[in-house]
Amino acid sequence: MVMLVVSLFQWWYGDGLRERVKFASVRLESLIDYFSFSLLLKTLFSPYRQISAGKVDGALEVQLRAFADKLFSRVIGAVIRLMIMIVGFVVLIISVMYTLLNIILWLALPALPLIGVWLMLIGWNLSWTM
Repeated sequence: MVMLVVSLFQWWYGDGLRERVKFASVRLESLIDYFSFSLLLKTLFSPYRQISAGKVDGALEVQLRAFADKLFSRVIGAVIRLMIMIVGFVVLIISVMYTLLNIILWLALPALPLIGVWLMLIGWNLSWTM
């Protein structure tokens, strides 16, 4: 019986913890890849879904109009990419906090019954009587 408990703790704090951390790492890496922050930064001021962004020949009015169109497309692209990056960072921060809480709970879970027995022995209870 003692050997079984020792084996459980060896797995829990050994292979089990390594698997938990590896799973969390893969999940965070896939989240970073999903939002592709590096690509969003590289293309921050690229035109947003503008098919023809080449050189425009013609009168000054036509060239100014093309310049304004390209500038507007770049501003829209930057705003949308910044919003995606902000949402991505918020999701990433929440996911990191969840992952840390998950690992802390994994580490503390085997000790919770012992803490419960100890609290019972000292006479502590959850009642909020006045």
